[in-house]
Amino acid sequence: MVSIIVPVYNAAEYIAETIRMVSAQTYKDWELILVDDASSDGSSSVIEKEIKAQGKRIRLIKKSKNEGAAAARNTGIDASAGRYIAFLDADDIWKEDKLEKQIAFMEKTGAAFSFHSYEFGDDKANPTGKIVHAPKTLNFRQALSRTVIFTTTVMFDTEKIDMEIIHMPRVPSEDTATWWRILKSGYTAYGLDENLAIYRRPPKSLSSNKFLAIKRIWFLYRNIAGLSGIQALYYFGGWAIRATLRRL
Repeated sequence: MVSIIVPVYNAAEYIAETIRMVSAQTYKDWELILVDDASSDGSSSVIEKEIKAQGKRIRLIKKSKNEGAAAARNTGIDASAGRYIAFLDADDIWKEDKLEKQIAFMEKTGAAFSFHSYEFGDDKANPTGKIVHAPKTLNFRQALSRTVIFTTTVMFDTEKIDMEIIHMPRVPSEDTATWWRILKSGYTAYGLDENLAIYRRPPKSLSSNKFLAIKRIWFLYRNIAGLSGIQALYYFGGWAIRATLRRL
């Protein structure tokens, strides 16, 4: 079984579509765990209506205090019962055969940690044609200069990886920090070069967050990867080039 973890914060606009999208997956052995991180827009009410219509494989966990995406995902991980853990953000899109193809890929490769290619979408999730291709494998050093692993594409096999190590730290860019920590511990991430997801990105986010992205990647280099200033500059150069090319 796959446990699908979705952090929800003021996602009432998208969350019904997200639930129906999961329900339409060709792979049917799943549970959907939605963690409402103290939303104020009625997200929980929307989810409860969908649960009544869809059945018991969908669970809602309500948090009384907003603690951020990392804590919400960790809550979902702790509540999961599946062999596989998959992450999905409330506003992103999966192709209907995503789970089926990714699980088959993991069984074929023996991967404990996998991810796949994805495509940028606009604010309506319409595909833009810009696809980020997953490399065949990614180790720790390779990951430092290319933030190619997108959270909505990640899946873990908990029979092959310790559940504790996939819990996310409460730091900026907690997802990248998690991937680096896992890779640094000796795991290799296996990439399926097939576009199975759409990353919804409003136009304003493409330019307004550049400085924040730089600040976060520098924090990760120094505090998560443990790099010296010179090492951080070296990997930052590669990251900046690839990040620019990915958005052209």
